[in-house]
Amino acid sequence: MHFHSVGSDTQTNDQINFTTRGGHGPNPFTTAGHQDRPNGYLFNRLPPPPGQSRKWEDWELPCYITSFFTIVILGVGLNAKPDLTLETWAHQEALKRLELESAQIQSVDAE
Repeated sequence: MHFHSVGSDTQTNDQINFTTRGGHGPNPFTTAGHQDRPNGYLFNRLPPPPGQSRKWEDWELPCYITSFFTIVILGVGLNAKPDLTLETWAHQEALKRLELESAQIQSVDAE
């Protein structure tokens, strides 16, 4: 048989649970005032009534314009950059040397 003394030294189940969780109290994500589960709306915003469009925030237009021009500038700039790879340089150098050799062979044959 298990006896509990009545007084200030008794612990309730909540106090025992707090101690086993590290003594920090209840979990803030499950306390009153928080949703039990998501309601299905992005950023918890209700959609506008049918027939009405959503009002844009102040930051949206500058962000969309900047994003568009960034994509255009990068697309044009990266496609127009010169080809500076080692393989391209070596190919051009090999072609120059082949031309010089063929020119030397032709000049020797002409003499």
